[in-house]
Amino acid sequence: MSTPLDEGQLRARLAAGEATVGTFVGSASPVTAEVCAAAGVDWLLLDLEHGAGGEEQVRSVVPIAAAYGVPTVVRVETDARIRIGRVLDNGAAGVMLPRLDTAEQVRDAIRHLYYPGTPAGGDRGVATYNRACRFGLDAGALDRSNDQVLGVVQIESVRAVTEADRIAAIDGVDVLFIGPRDLSHDLGVPGQVTAPEFLDALAKVRTAARSHGKACGLLVNDGAAARTRIAEGWTFVAIGSDSTLLAAETRRQLDRARSAPPSS
Repeated sequence: MSTPLDEGQLRARLAAGEATVGTFVGSASPVTAEVCAAAGVDWLLLDLEHGAGGEEQVRSVVPIAAAYGVPTVVRVETDARIRIGRVLDNGAAGVMLPRLDTAEQVRDAIRHLYYPGTPAGGDRGVATYNRACRFGLDAGALDRSNDQVLGVVQIESVRAVTEADRIAAIDGVDVLFIGPRDLSHDLGVPGQVTAPEFLDALAKVRTAARSHGKACGLLVNDGAAARTRIAEGWTFVAIGSDSTLLAAETRRQLDRARSAPPSS
């Protein structure tokens, strides 16, 4: 049967070491999300932390992106159990957890991705009348879900960098993802992504992820930067966001239009 659900495909691709490229979606526009999916991204990252929309966006974006074969991962605004459960019930392929600084915090949050009664000791609320269970038509989805949900943990602080190895060792953490702005600010080099302190932190996170067989990801500004990071071994790379890509390209075309014509 056709389905808007990813059914663990993105998680399997990353576990196999495949490099993937996506973008953040924060404009609260399902049509913009569709444009990004149509352009050929490997995944969309629907941003509920800094984006303009709320959880209602998950309901629309998941099936729209899925029509192009693109899964949707959701960055939740908080690691509260109810917030994580709601986006998963609405069909998210995975969850990105922001601003977790310690392995203990991550371990507590990861439990919310899993149903009870499993070795993972999950506490996700159980219901079948939702998209994740095909509205009651696929109760077996409850048994499969724990092997399909992608867990992405952001590394955004000096403390999280020091804990990266312990975080990567946790079952259910599939990706360590650098938040460059937050991390560079916490390092005391705001926005300086070529600063030695920042580059050292990247190396530590990448090493931690590799040592535990996990993927590592980060946000970059453009395709050239993404290509460089993929060559270094980063496999979950986000190129900007729907709004930043639109703004940058619009500005570029306006600058071209307004530039003085070449003298004859």
